[in-house]
Amino acid sequence: MKISEQVQEQLELLWIAEEENGAALPEEASPDSLYQELIGLGLVVQAGGAVQLTAMGKTEAAQAIRRHRLAERLVMDVLVTDENLMEEQACSLEHGLVDGIEESICTLLGHPRICPHGKPIPVGRCCQQQRLTVGALIAPLNDLKAGQSGSIAYLHMHQPQHLQKLMAMGVLPGAAVRVKAVYPSIVFEAGYSQFAVDEETASEIYVRLQSIDN
Repeated sequence: MKISEQVQEQLELLWIAEEENGAALPEEASPDSLYQELIGLGLVVQAGGAVQLTAMGKTEAAQAIRRHRLAERLVMDVLVTDENLMEEQACSLEHGLVDGIEESICTLLGHPRICPHGKPIPVGRCCQQQRLTVGALIAPLNDLKAGQSGSIAYLHMHQPQHLQKLMAMGVLPGAAVRVKAVYPSIVFEAGYSQFAVDEETASEIYVRLQSIDN
């Protein structure tokens, strides 16, 4: 469905309100003309003084959120842009992430699960199929082979204590890493130290790749 940038942005606001904040937006949160466009496209309905996404609207909104948060990851992790400029550049970039390009970028980034703000990135078809048609620039540590090196792009820990422990040991974004072994534990060097972690922990350490020794 071809929709305007303004409509995409409003869909993002509605999705965040419903899916992440647990409340529909009131009608006065957007100009009537825009809501009428959304209603005409079958993306929202009005109910009890609020505007809610339809099933089709949720699908379109999730895709808009996905494009925006992938753009944020691209700007931060590959283009290495200052965080203060990230949002502005991501907003400009997201509208150019059409089908195909979006999936290629997602694969390039190693199918990231969170944006730089720690918010979840809706899963795409490429994530479900784990496509590898484009060589990844960023990948979870457990996908690396022995001898492969890079630098930590970001950490996504489900257990806060794991994150605190790794950070206390100096496993931080920007730190150089090199995989020494992948079995029975994943062993890697970071700085002047060597660490052994399990598969789950390794899957939460995302690395900007550099090279593989032959």
